[in-house]
Amino acid sequence: MDEIVIRAIARWPNVPSVFGWLRLDRRGNWWVKARASRDGVPEFERISNPAVIEFIGRNYERDAGGRWYFQNGPQRVFVALDYTPWVYRLDDAAQGIVAHTGRAPRAPQAAFFDDAGALLLQTDLGIGVFLDRDLQAVLERLTDARGRTAEQFMDELAQAVDMKARLFGNTVKIASIRAADVAARFGFVPAPAPRPGAPSC
Repeated sequence: MDEIVIRAIARWPNVPSVFGWLRLDRRGNWWVKARASRDGVPEFERISNPAVIEFIGRNYERDAGGRWYFQNGPQRVFVALDYTPWVYRLDDAAQGIVAHTGRAPRAPQAAFFDDAGALLLQTDLGIGVFLDRDLQAVLERLTDARGRTAEQFMDELAQAVDMKARLFGNTVKIASIRAADVAARFGFVPAPAPRPGAPSC
């Protein structure tokens, strides 16, 4: 977290939190609420300013209840998650993994294929969906203990067989998972809301 943010928290410790203003999509893009549409559903616009994106990424955290937020100075801006709290992609050299915030996780601990065919990785940062445009390149690197590719062992995974595979030179557990079960299994809140009695805006 930025030093200027830490100082702001100490100076103004009781600023109400914000809900419903910031979203993270499945591709690692940040979206900010622009206005409410005529039917009352908020409309969001994608944040494209690189400095703002980097600032959000450096100050992206979670609370004890599994709600993810951006610490904007003294104020917590809670994030609605389209899927997972992290979105992973190949690094620029296509030799490792980087998160949507620019952080580089350590070696993945486990991999999961959901019922829509998305790949999720569990790392020291947390659970994250792998960016769809990089999925094919990652699948080409994923092999089981017998040297089979993901395409060849996918039928076993569909039968809920837990396996081990090699990815980026590391052995990881690999299994199937229902997308609807991801949030509960990994302890995060996709749509944060204020706690009863807590000040918010």
